Amino acid sequence: MSRDKMKEEKIKSEKEKAVEAVESTEEMQESEEGHFIKFFKICGMKEKEVRSALKDILEADVPKCTMISYPGDIHITVEAFENGTDSAKKLGKPVVKEIKNRLGLNIYATDKDTTLEQAVVELLRTNELYLATCESCTGGMIASRIVDVPGASDVFKEGFVTYSNKAKRSRLGVKKSTLAKYGAVSEQTAKEMVKGCASTAKVNVSVSTTGIAGPDGGSEDKPVGLVYIGCSVCDKVRVVKYNFDGDRMEIRRKATSAALALLRMCVLEYYSEKNFS
Repeated sequence: MSRDKMKEEKIKSEKEKAVEAVESTEEMQESEEGHFIKFFKICGMKEKEVRSALKDILEADVPKCTMISYPGDIHITVEAFENGTDSAKKLGKPVVKEIKNRLGLNIYATDKDTTLEQAVVELLRTNELYLATCESCTGGMIASRIVDVPGASDVFKEGFVTYSNKAKRSRLGVKKSTLAKYGAVSEQTAKEMVKGCASTAKVNVSVSTTGIAGPDGGSEDKPVGLVYIGCSVCDKVRVVKYNFDGDRMEIRRKATSAALALLRMCVLEYYSEKNFS
């Protein structure tokens, strides 16, 4: 087997383990005799992507699969009703397995109560990582969601709201030349923000946001809803470009959820690659 194939299989194995680790409750939950119910919470995917991936499952009558979409967060419920608990399980288990196979690491929880920010905090705690945030268009919403989680002080060190260019330069070390050449809303600025944040706060994980929440400020090249999100995990940096729709608050909420989802994925991928090497 080639080294690339071995690496692919190893990362796949690590991802499968990560999905299993997410499950904090007993896989099969029955609220009553003959009733099987299973929950999935999804991040990092658009509603249309999930619908496309699960089209046949969502259209089937048995078991019943329902989906509710929130800004940056999708909840799926699988239910089966049959005489006898074992019979209900037999109907539901194959669908549960198929959803896991198709959505993989995008499943961040398999219970009703866990939030995305709770999943992120627990992931950071498990890997003994420390987080700092630097936000522009989200204006502190990422930090707020993190500190909503009890025990967040174990992993969260500080947050910067660097709304102005001057703040980006003085607090995070973003270069004046970068801002002049590419603008505040750019991949280059998001990258320098997240690297400066990690360095200033002396943490191994950081996340940045810079974008145009509207309703004004957009242009043909940089429309309202354009957001760049950066993430740094142990000096490995990734920046992703997003185009969100909605009003100002919706864009900010979607950007916040996307930042948490990206942070989570970057940590999981970093440790998959690290464990292989």
